[in-house]
Order: sequence, then structure tokens, then C-alpha cells
Amino acid sequence: TQRGKATSIAKNKNNNRLRGREKAKKEAVNMYKKILVALDGSKLAECVLPHVQTLVQGCQVRDVVFMRVVEPIKPVVSSEGMLTPQEAERITESMVSEAEMYLKTLVQGLKYDGAGMKWEMKKGPVAQTLVDYATEHGVDLIVIATHGRSGVSRWVWGSVADRVLRASCVPVLMVRAPGCVPGV
Repeated sequence: TQRGKATSIAKNKNNNRLRGREKAKKEAVNMYKKILVALDGSKLAECVLPHVQTLVQGCQVRDVVFMRVVEPIKPVVSSEGMLTPQEAERITESMVSEAEMYLKTLVQGLKYDGAGMKWEMKKGPVAQTLVDYATEHGVDLIVIATHGRSGVSRWVWGSVADRVLRASCVPVLMVRAPGCVPGV
């Protein structure tokens, strides 16, 4: 009968919608397979770690890369003296060693079930190095803390998180550090 056909068609449409929703849910759960966690060595930047753990558990993330980028020191000449190329290199290498030790210690202390974890230390301009790594290594999400600076402080210091957000084709999750003050 006509009524039976209409009911059957309606049931099929509902079943197709349910299957579509289930498929979309499954795709959303598996959306982030590889996450890049940008850190600067500060406790403030580590405010992202609980968010990363939740993403790993909820999205079945396979790989988490913890990265710290050291911007090399440049030799300078000023009225107060001179920083020679050798001294600049020595300071940069000291910063690299400190960054590597920080990352090793951090990753050893973390446990994200089901996800492989590694750390990377790179040298270069921070924001561009993060964006380049994400693009070249198939990263699905960059997680970075924003310190919540505004006004003159933001203008003077800039924001690595903002530069990453603007330059990246990969989605970026920016986490406000505790104690930030709301404002525009």
C-alpha cells in the first residue's frame, strides 16, 4: 500500500541519517591523529597539557610531538660592549641543551595511553619553525598556550601564538594561560 511504502521510505531516511551521524562522529573522534604541542619551557606554557591529555583520550590520537624552538642569538655591537659570534653561538648552544633537557624530563613524566610520544628541539624563528614542522610532518593540530598579553606588552613582545595561528594551514588550539585578564 501507499502508506506502507511511505513508512518504509521514512524509516530508510532515518536509518541513513543515523548512519551519517555515526560516521561523522567516528570521523570527528579520529580527526586528530598527530598533535604538535608547542612549549617554551615555562610552567605557563604547560597549561596546555591537560587539554592534550583530553584530546589524546577523546580523539584516539596516535602521536604527540612536544616541541621547543630556540631562536639563535645574534652577535651584537652596542655602546655597552660586543657579543661576538663565538659568544652568541655558545649562548645558543646552552639554550639548546637546556631545551633538550626540559623536553626529555617533561616527556618522561607524562603518560598518554595509546599515543606515541616524542620530543623535538629545533633552532630558528619560533612561529615559522612550528608552522613549517606541522606542514612537513603531517600534523593535524597544533596546541599552544597564549599568555594573554594585551596593549603595549603585546605590541612590544608580539605573540608567537598569534603568528602561528595566522601562518598555519593546520588547525591551532590556543589555550589561555591561567590568570589571564579578559579584554580586547
